[in-house]
Amino acid sequence: MAAPPQLRTLLLAINALLRKRRYHAALSMLKGFRNGAVLREKLWAILQATYTHSRNLASFVFTYKGLCALQSHLQGETYQVHSFVAAFLGGVLVFGNNNNINSQINMYLMSRLLFALCRLGVGKGYIPEPRWDPFPLFTGLLWGLVLWLFEYHRPTLQPSLQSSMTYLYEDSNVWHDLSDFLIYSKRRPSE
Repeated sequence: MAAPPQLRTLLLAINALLRKRRYHAALSMLKGFRNGAVLREKLWAILQATYTHSRNLASFVFTYKGLCALQSHLQGETYQVHSFVAAFLGGVLVFGNNNNINSQINMYLMSRLLFALCRLGVGKGYIPEPRWDPFPLFTGLLWGLVLWLFEYHRPTLQPSLQSSMTYLYEDSNVWHDLSDFLIYSKRRPSE
Protein backbone atom coordinates (compact mmCIF):
# COMPACT_ATOMS: atom_id res chain seq x y z
CA MET A 1 0.00 0.00 0.00
CA ALA A 2 1.51 3.30 -1.09
CA ALA A 3 1.70 6.30 1.19
CA PRO A 4 -0.81 9.09 0.57
CA PRO A 5 0.51 11.92 -1.64
CA GLN A 6 0.49 14.40 1.27
CA LEU A 7 2.71 12.10 3.36
CA ARG A 8 5.12 11.55 0.46
CA THR A 9 5.31 15.32 -0.09
CA LEU A 10 5.95 15.89 3.62
CA LEU A 11 8.71 13.24 3.67
CA LEU A 12 10.36 14.75 0.59
CA ALA A 13 10.27 18.21 2.22
CA ILE A 14 11.71 16.90 5.50
CA ASN A 15 14.46 14.97 3.69
CA ALA A 16 15.32 18.08 1.64
CA LEU A 17 15.57 20.10 4.86
CA LEU A 18 17.78 17.44 6.44
CA ARG A 19 20.22 17.70 3.52
CA LYS A 20 20.71 21.49 3.79
CA ARG A 21 24.18 22.30 5.17
CA ARG A 22 23.05 25.53 6.80
CA TYR A 23 20.88 23.57 9.28
CA HIS A 24 23.48 20.86 9.91
CA ALA A 25 24.69 22.15 13.31
CA ALA A 26 21.17 22.45 14.74
CA LEU A 27 20.07 19.13 13.27
CA SER A 28 23.25 17.49 14.57
CA MET A 29 22.28 18.68 18.06
CA LEU A 30 18.82 17.13 17.64
CA LYS A 31 20.21 13.82 16.41
CA GLY A 32 22.73 13.80 19.26
CA PHE A 33 19.85 14.26 21.70
CA ARG A 34 18.01 11.39 20.02
CA ASN A 35 21.10 9.17 20.17
CA GLY A 36 21.41 9.88 23.88
CA ALA A 37 17.80 8.91 24.47
CA VAL A 38 17.71 5.51 22.75
CA LEU A 39 18.82 2.17 24.13
CA ARG A 40 21.55 0.88 21.88
CA GLU A 41 22.63 -2.36 23.42
CA LYS A 42 20.72 -5.55 22.91
CA LEU A 43 18.62 -6.96 25.71
CA TRP A 44 20.67 -10.18 25.94
CA ALA A 45 23.91 -8.26 26.52
CA ILE A 46 22.22 -6.23 29.26
CA LEU A 47 20.90 -9.36 30.95
CA GLN A 48 24.31 -11.05 30.76
CA ALA A 49 26.05 -8.02 32.23
CA THR A 50 23.45 -7.78 34.99
CA TYR A 51 23.92 -11.45 35.85
CA THR A 52 27.73 -11.13 35.94
CA HIS A 53 27.47 -7.97 38.03
CA SER A 54 25.15 -9.56 40.59
CA ARG A 55 27.17 -12.81 40.72
CA ASN A 56 30.37 -10.86 41.36
CA LEU A 57 28.75 -8.76 44.08
CA ALA A 58 27.30 -11.87 45.76
CA SER A 59 30.70 -13.60 45.61
CA PHE A 60 32.41 -10.54 47.04
CA VAL A 61 29.95 -10.19 49.94
CA PHE A 62 30.32 -13.90 50.76
CA THR A 63 34.14 -13.65 50.66
CA TYR A 64 34.27 -10.39 52.62
CA LYS A 65 31.96 -11.53 55.40
CA GLY A 66 33.72 -14.89 55.65
CA LEU A 67 37.16 -13.31 55.91
CA CYS A 68 35.97 -10.75 58.48
CA ALA A 69 34.46 -13.54 60.59
CA LEU A 70 37.60 -15.66 60.28
CA GLN A 71 39.89 -12.82 61.38
CA SER A 72 37.65 -11.96 64.33
CA HIS A 73 37.52 -15.62 65.37
CA LEU A 74 41.30 -16.06 65.12
CA GLN A 75 42.11 -12.85 67.03
CA GLY A 76 39.27 -13.05 69.53
CA GLU A 77 37.86 -9.64 68.66
CA THR A 78 37.21 -7.31 65.71
CA TYR A 79 39.68 -4.66 64.55
CA GLN A 80 39.25 -1.99 61.87
CA VAL A 81 42.04 -3.54 59.80
CA HIS A 82 39.94 -6.72 59.42
CA SER A 83 37.55 -4.85 57.15
CA PHE A 84 40.37 -3.58 54.94
CA VAL A 85 42.16 -6.94 54.72
CA ALA A 86 38.95 -8.86 53.95
CA ALA A 87 37.88 -6.32 51.31
CA PHE A 88 41.35 -6.18 49.78
CA LEU A 89 41.51 -9.96 49.38
CA GLY A 90 37.90 -10.17 48.21
CA GLY A 91 38.54 -7.38 45.71
CA VAL A 92 41.57 -9.12 44.27
CA LEU A 93 39.83 -12.51 44.13
CA VAL A 94 36.44 -11.38 42.77
CA PHE A 95 37.06 -8.11 40.92
CA GLY A 96 40.73 -8.62 40.02
CA ASN A 97 40.10 -9.83 36.45
CA ASN A 98 40.31 -6.86 34.10
CA ASN A 99 37.05 -7.19 32.18
CA ASN A 100 34.28 -4.76 31.22
CA ILE A 101 32.00 -5.56 34.17
CA ASN A 102 34.71 -5.38 36.83
CA SER A 103 36.12 -2.25 35.24
CA GLN A 104 32.72 -0.52 35.40
CA ILE A 105 32.15 -1.60 39.01
CA ASN A 106 35.63 -0.50 40.08
CA MET A 107 35.35 2.89 38.34
CA TYR A 108 31.94 3.49 39.93
CA LEU A 109 33.35 2.50 43.30
CA MET A 110 36.40 4.74 42.83
CA SER A 111 34.22 7.80 42.21
CA ARG A 112 32.20 7.05 45.36
CA LEU A 113 35.42 6.45 47.30
CA LEU A 114 36.91 9.80 46.26
CA PHE A 115 33.77 11.61 47.41
CA ALA A 116 33.82 9.74 50.72
CA LEU A 117 37.52 10.46 51.31
CA CYS A 118 36.92 14.16 50.63
CA ARG A 119 34.06 14.17 53.15
CA LEU A 120 36.23 12.32 55.66
CA GLY A 121 39.03 14.84 55.10
CA VAL A 122 36.63 17.73 55.75
CA GLY A 123 35.15 15.98 58.79
CA LYS A 124 38.61 15.35 60.30
CA GLY A 125 39.74 18.90 59.52
CA TYR A 126 42.40 17.93 56.94
CA ILE A 127 40.51 19.72 54.17
CA PRO A 128 38.83 23.08 54.82
CA GLU A 129 35.04 23.16 54.62
CA PRO A 130 34.03 24.61 51.23
CA ARG A 131 32.30 27.99 51.47
CA TRP A 132 30.15 27.19 48.43
CA ASP A 133 28.86 24.05 46.78
CA PRO A 134 31.79 22.67 44.73
CA PHE A 135 29.57 20.26 42.77
CA PRO A 136 28.93 22.54 39.74
CA LEU A 137 32.68 23.18 39.41
CA PHE A 138 33.41 19.46 39.78
CA THR A 139 30.80 18.63 37.12
CA GLY A 140 32.11 21.23 34.68
CA LEU A 141 35.68 20.04 35.17
CA LEU A 142 34.67 16.40 34.74
CA TRP A 143 32.75 16.98 31.49
CA GLY A 144 35.30 19.44 30.16
CA LEU A 145 38.13 16.97 30.67
CA VAL A 146 36.32 13.94 29.26
CA LEU A 147 35.25 15.74 26.08
CA TRP A 148 38.73 17.22 25.64
CA LEU A 149 40.21 13.73 26.00
CA PHE A 150 37.62 12.36 23.57
CA GLU A 151 38.33 15.04 20.96
CA TYR A 152 42.13 15.15 21.24
CA HIS A 153 43.40 12.07 23.14
CA ARG A 154 40.77 9.44 22.41
CA PRO A 155 42.94 6.31 22.91
CA THR A 156 43.37 7.24 26.58
CA LEU A 157 39.65 6.63 27.22
CA GLN A 158 38.18 3.23 28.00
CA PRO A 159 36.88 1.56 24.78
CA SER A 160 33.24 1.43 25.92
CA LEU A 161 33.36 5.15 26.76
CA GLN A 162 34.95 5.88 23.38
CA SER A 163 32.17 3.91 21.68
CA SER A 164 29.39 5.69 23.57
CA MET A 165 30.91 9.10 22.93
CA THR A 166 31.42 8.33 19.24
CA TYR A 167 27.76 7.37 19.01
CA LEU A 168 26.63 10.52 20.82
CA TYR A 169 28.99 13.15 19.42
CA GLU A 170 30.10 11.91 15.98
CA ASP A 171 27.40 9.59 14.66
CA SER A 172 24.92 12.39 15.37
CA ASN A 173 26.68 14.45 12.68
CA VAL A 174 25.76 12.04 9.86
CA TRP A 175 22.40 11.36 8.23
CA HIS A 176 20.97 11.01 4.77
CA ASP A 177 17.22 11.29 5.25
CA LEU A 178 14.52 11.01 7.91
CA SER A 179 15.06 7.27 8.39
CA ASP A 180 18.64 7.56 9.67
CA PHE A 181 18.04 10.96 11.26
CA LEU A 182 15.22 9.88 13.53
CA ILE A 183 14.52 6.15 13.34
CA TYR A 184 17.85 4.36 12.78
CA SER A 185 21.26 5.46 13.98
CA LYS A 186 22.90 4.76 10.64
CA ARG A 187 21.71 4.13 7.12
CA ARG A 188 20.48 0.56 6.69
CA PRO A 189 22.67 -1.62 4.43
CA SER A 190 19.83 -2.29 1.98
CA GLU A 191 19.64 1.39 1.00
